[in-house]
Amino acid sequence: MELEGTPVGALESFDIGVMRIVEVGRRQIGILREANGVVHAVLNICPHKGAPVCKGPVGGTMLPSAPGELIFANDGKVLKCPWHGYEFDIETGTSLFGITRGKLRKFPTEVRDGKVFVKI
Repeated sequence: MELEGTPVGALESFDIGVMRIVEVGRRQIGILREANGVVHAVLNICPHKGAPVCKGPVGGTMLPSAPGELIFANDGKVLKCPWHGYEFDIETGTSLFGITRGKLRKFPTEVRDGKVFVKI
């Protein structure tokens, strides 16, 4: 079954691991393409204070660990808010480590015939 949605661009126009903001109606949506072909669509509003969250960096995070131990994980799967540094799991939209109760608003995506579609 095909997802009814709005075309937002050709798949190859979205660089892997780079958040790109597109306009869908009156909304700004961040599109992130992973190397494995998964495409995420996120409303460009941080649930904490309304920052343009999709302008923040995409990377990984430091996990809780023992003294003297540094564990970096989830590279390419964490969106960091540019205003307050809150980190969100790009796959689920949840805040890492429970820092804020809000979640990123995500939208379903589909790639058809080399184009990315987002259902708002």
